[in-house]
Amino acid sequence: MSEQHTYRVIVRGTWDGLTDEARARLLAEAGEHGMTSMRFTEEGSLTYEPSPLKHFSMRYVVVSDAADGDEMAGAIAEDRAERALRELGYGFGELRSTVTDLDTMKINFKPASRR
Repeated sequence: MSEQHTYRVIVRGTWDGLTDEARARLLAEAGEHGMTSMRFTEEGSLTYEPSPLKHFSMRYVVVSDAADGDEMAGAIAEDRAERALRELGYGFGELRSTVTDLDTMKINFKPASRR
């Protein structure tokens, strides 16, 4: 079994072909999908601005084989996003993702201040 890495993936897209019902639901639920709801989870968290109702993002945590790399983590997250959006009945355009490998991310610590 190969080494597993944890990835944070942001999937971005544009609403496309929304029905009147879907648009009304998104506008009604906008308060639940604002800046304060941004979290990285396995299920994904949907965020968007209601005015104008144009773009959205979904944040995912993906655990995948390190050998498969960032591309596979992005593809997994985009697949999860597509399924979730279709299940909700939301039309969307092409998805694109940004991937961060948490296991290889460099953390810059600030030196302790002298007293």
